[in-house]
Amino acid sequence: MRVDLFDFDLPEERIALRPALPRESAKLLEVEADGALTDRTIGDLPQILRPGDILVFNDTRVIPAQLEGRRVGRGDTEPSIGVTLHQRVDGITWKAFARGARKLQAGDRVAFEAAGEARSLDASVTEKGDAGEVTLRFACGAGELDAALASFGRMPLPPYIASKRDVDAQDASDYQTIFARESGAVAAPTAGLHFTPELLQSLDRRGVGHVFVTLHVGAGTFLPMKADDTEDHRMHSEIGHIDQATADRLNAVRASGGRLVAVGTTSLRLLESAAGGDGIIRPFAAPTDIFITPGYRFRAVDCLMTNFHLPRSTLFMLVSAFSGLETMHAAYAHAIATGYRFYSYGDACLLERAA
Repeated sequence: MRVDLFDFDLPEERIALRPALPRESAKLLEVEADGALTDRTIGDLPQILRPGDILVFNDTRVIPAQLEGRRVGRGDTEPSIGVTLHQRVDGITWKAFARGARKLQAGDRVAFEAAGEARSLDASVTEKGDAGEVTLRFACGAGELDAALASFGRMPLPPYIASKRDVDAQDASDYQTIFARESGAVAAPTAGLHFTPELLQSLDRRGVGHVFVTLHVGAGTFLPMKADDTEDHRMHSEIGHIDQATADRLNAVRASGGRLVAVGTTSLRLLESAAGGDGIIRPFAAPTDIFITPGYRFRAVDCLMTNFHLPRSTLFMLVSAFSGLETMHAAYAHAIATGYRFYSYGDACLLERAA
């Protein structure tokens, strides 16, 4: 499909730079299967969802994945290098997108620095890929690396926020879900940012269950579409896993007539990767590069709660596949006209899957 079919105009003032407080006060646009739109808030979820439904959360934890340093040990100059880690290969090896990648080649050493740190965090370039991607092997143990990233790294806020203000201490909690526990993401599963312990308790009392799956969101989620046709776009893979007990519970909910409500496109992509053609969800532990566009037949997910996405993005393509392109253009036009806030710190919509 032509990428320009997924374009729309978004005023700059609609981009949220901070989350709503309290979290449940954020707006929620309910989009029914027939395209009907209803303005609600996140706090209305216990009234909207049905007893027997189950929410599927992504429990990945965002790491401080942005590093600044210098190439050292080659030539008379030490050019600046900035990287965003995006996929762990093993305990001390990461794939990363590098700013200044043209100054790097396999075998180079990069010394990353941080204010207040007398030492540097060193890594060697083991591989150089396309579009600024490099593979870095750090000169420390796996446990040491995780601790070092806490000192040397910065929270990887999306470009549409970081270009407008500095990352600060508040982002360390704002850009992390309350149930984040599996470290490895370099972007938050942002639909999950709306949930508080009190909201989860209200949903439990309503008879709406919840489970956790893990998909480590990569920086590729922010890469712009460079192709003119969706057939020519290559998705970056992300590591995910669903255990047997979780798969069994989800299958049981569907068998009893409950709905699977994916909280975020990351949860949806993982569930659809784990489901077979029969709709049965099976244990999963692998990378997935699933790319969902209109025409895709959904196997597992009945409803999707998600924030509002960028024009021409793979995520707007996904929601258009879920609810229909015309419906989503109408929903986004309504959201823009009525003051909804967009992107990672913005408001959300609750989508029913179109027939």
